[in-house]
Amino acid sequence: MSMHQRSAAPAGARAGMALLALPTFLLGLDVTVLYLVLPAMAADLAPSATQVLWIMDAYGFLLAGFLVTMGTLGDRVGRRRLLMIGIAAFAAVSVFAAFVPTAELLIAARALLGVAGATLMPSTLALISNMFPDPRQRAVAIGVWATMFAGGMAAGPILGGVLVETFWWGAAFLVAVPIAVVVLLLGPAVLPEYRDGCGERVDLVSVALSLAAVLPIVYAVKRVADYGLSVSVIVGAVMGTLAGWGFWRRQRRSDNPLLDVALFRNTAFSVALTVLLVGLVGVGGSMYLVTQYLQLVEGLSPFVAGLWMGPPALAMFIAAIGAPLLARHIRPGYIMGGILSVSCVGYLLLASAGLDDELPVAVGFAFVYLGLGAIAALGTDIVVGTAPASKSGSAASLSETVQELGITIGVAVLGSLTTAVYRSQLTTPDGLARDEVAAFTDSLSAATAIADQLPAGALVEAQQAFTTGLNIASGVAGGAIVVVAVLCMRMLRHVPRLGQPKQPNPKV
Repeated sequence: MSMHQRSAAPAGARAGMALLALPTFLLGLDVTVLYLVLPAMAADLAPSATQVLWIMDAYGFLLAGFLVTMGTLGDRVGRRRLLMIGIAAFAAVSVFAAFVPTAELLIAARALLGVAGATLMPSTLALISNMFPDPRQRAVAIGVWATMFAGGMAAGPILGGVLVETFWWGAAFLVAVPIAVVVLLLGPAVLPEYRDGCGERVDLVSVALSLAAVLPIVYAVKRVADYGLSVSVIVGAVMGTLAGWGFWRRQRRSDNPLLDVALFRNTAFSVALTVLLVGLVGVGGSMYLVTQYLQLVEGLSPFVAGLWMGPPALAMFIAAIGAPLLARHIRPGYIMGGILSVSCVGYLLLASAGLDDELPVAVGFAFVYLGLGAIAALGTDIVVGTAPASKSGSAASLSETVQELGITIGVAVLGSLTTAVYRSQLTTPDGLARDEVAAFTDSLSAATAIADQLPAGALVEAQQAFTTGLNIASGVAGGAIVVVAVLCMRMLRHVPRLGQPKQPNPKV
């Protein structure tokens, strides 16, 4: 093969990549589109603080729960076919979500969107692995994929802010419809079909065990972050752990497992998944808190707050595209560790922010997003690149499971930590009615909604309490990022530069 042939992907693959960028962007968009829509939605549906977190989290939790199942299902029934079914379902549920009249129905709609989204994510990533067998081309294609997903996350607040100011909060969900139409019309023409041809039925017992492992543990994490240790938390954690143990044993004994657990024997595979998980915890929680800060503390409109998210998006684009190119000359582990170390500057800025600090907060989040671009591109490539072609759907589903789980755990844990700090910092003003006291101490968004009933200075105190929570949560997240930066440098140092022959899996 000539150098020119190696450096340029086939035109058909490039067309397929362009089309796959659309559902990938949509999935990232749906993770964050509600961040700046949240105040308008809360004013209309009047959800409680717990319902708000479930509205934010239900999508990611169900998506994470079903990714392993859908990744293997795509390997067996056809990755393009599953993509077509999933995008049609995603559009239909999005229309339902746009017009729901209650918070409970919106939570249900977000959960259904998560199930539909679980069919899309491993399909797009596995198809990229099939269309770009050359390691350098695949790495750049995955960098584009990571850029589109993270770009959707970055664009979510901006687009949500524009739509809520121009139309109403439900319009943010309708973006899925035109994207779905384009994918359904062009997909059969430009996307190849792939299945591994094993002909085996999906193991429904394994599906049930995977859900029984993921969902109770996620519930326990969320519940303990909200209310502390309780019987339900312990029960959820124990049930999830037992189901996870049963799932793991079943996969090891099965001739056609739902998840090939042998992939975890590769050190680079396991470490890259760990880095993606912890990195996305910091990103997901930070984005949730920063968007709240810009609106509720700085008083910016949804549109203006969205514009402040532009520089972080640019930083992420630079890292996601630049990291695979640098990895042709520098080992990926050093690049990931180095850029994550730089991103800690962002967590430091967020940890020291005060009132009227929108510029330091936006700059800090840009550094956070810089780290996201690097680990999303290179970490995902390491995970997918270590798997054989017949297992690329399974590997892709694992990559996406830990990333989605990281985002949603970040929102749940860092958001709940901020709420706990907020409540601990407040002094309840005299003269408020019982329901006003409940709103004031519940959350900053609830306190802002009754600002006219609060005495002078009370809202500023609430804003300062929220900012203190942001500071503490950012410090915790930054400490975790320092750990995974060292992990990259130490445990991924053996991963070769892109284009070099693979080395045997090191026993570290």
